Amino acid sequence: MPSVLIIGATRGLGASLAKKYDEAGWDVYGTTRSTEGPKAGDAPAGVKWIPNVDLIEKGAGATIANFLDKSKPLDTVIVSAGHFTTEDIDSKGPNWDEEVRMYTTSSIAPVFVVSALHQAGLLGAGTKVVLVSSEAGSIGLRHEKEGGGNYAHHASKAALNMAGKLLSLDLKDQGVIISIVHPGFMRTEMTRGVGFDKYWDDGGAVTPDEAAKSLIEWVEALDISKTGQFWAPRGPRDIGTAEPVLGQNLPTPLQLPW
Repeated sequence: MPSVLIIGATRGLGASLAKKYDEAGWDVYGTTRSTEGPKAGDAPAGVKWIPNVDLIEKGAGATIANFLDKSKPLDTVIVSAGHFTTEDIDSKGPNWDEEVRMYTTSSIAPVFVVSALHQAGLLGAGTKVVLVSSEAGSIGLRHEKEGGGNYAHHASKAALNMAGKLLSLDLKDQGVIISIVHPGFMRTEMTRGVGFDKYWDDGGAVTPDEAAKSLIEWVEALDISKTGQFWAPRGPRDIGTAEPVLGQNLPTPLQLPW
């Protein structure tokens, strides 16, 4: 059966992906920061949990690789874990410790995870590595309509985009596909936690299950011709600056500017 590794599988998009892949009969591996996986009933029974994986720790990639069976490369890897703290230039200001956490989680750790999987022989020809980024990481889409702030969240996603592009160049000859995606504006505890729930309705936010369905469909159709590219599988519908920057009648899926 095909195999998928989901980094950050206990909540939000990652949890929905784990559920849907499990229901489809895949061999599902999911990481958790805890010493064990979620309790029975809180997660799909078929998921094999990789414990003690926190992307803020430099050994996270090795922990994942050491857990997995190295006799067969993975079919799909999805790096979904993230962290978001709001920042501004005035009263709240930027936060050093939170910036370090956001950059490490979003753009440093994925490189080390992919490197560890590569060196362990867990990535092979046809393996699809999906890096969950955000339209917030597109410099081209930044527009005065949305203003500034949220420095580390946006910039760490831009850094992830570059890391994904570079990884795609390094791994293309092996047939490994690197896809960088904006999965959609989601109704999750993370977006609620930073006060973005007030934009859910006007911004077209979707549930993690809806975003997971679109992402899985994207991965199924993915091939080497799109490696190293930045896409929104759900199109422009939840990207407020898409039309002001890119124009009208945009397609779905939508390739995003860097």
